[in-house]
Amino acid sequence: MSDIGAPSRRPYRVGYAPGAYDLFHIGHLNILRHARSQCDYLVAGVVSDEMAERAKGRRPMIPLVERLEIVRSVKYVDAAFVETVPDKVETWKQVRFDVIFKGDDWRGTAKGDKLEKDFAAHGVDVVYFPYTVHTSSTQLRRALDALAEPAAVPGQVTGERR
Repeated sequence: MSDIGAPSRRPYRVGYAPGAYDLFHIGHLNILRHARSQCDYLVAGVVSDEMAERAKGRRPMIPLVERLEIVRSVKYVDAAFVETVPDKVETWKQVRFDVIFKGDDWRGTAKGDKLEKDFAAHGVDVVYFPYTVHTSSTQLRRALDALAEPAAVPGQVTGERR
């Protein structure tokens, strides 16, 4: 495990920044910008619709092909990879990165501890970046869902058939 500013162990360092990248926002951009500053080549892992649904209980609002194109177009990203398996070590076997970047909401959690342990065995650093608390795809989705709900008319009982 390491933090922002940790020195590289290799002269050429490949980084990996996985995420759903649904409803792309400043938090996503910050992770990619910070990640690119810590490596020589950055691969963004964009999780498939099925993987996102399995992890979060719902499909992304933006389809995979569009999320992939958005992330691929960010100037900090050298390549984008479709992540189709939940095991990050399996992904590492395909991409062969030296460092994986995660939001610090993973630090000290069971899944973060597992990630660190699994990657320590392969010489891969885990670097945490500050999680953007004020903006998240979950918050954006809630706001959009609220806008999509039919407005209640005062005095009307909803769900009642006439």
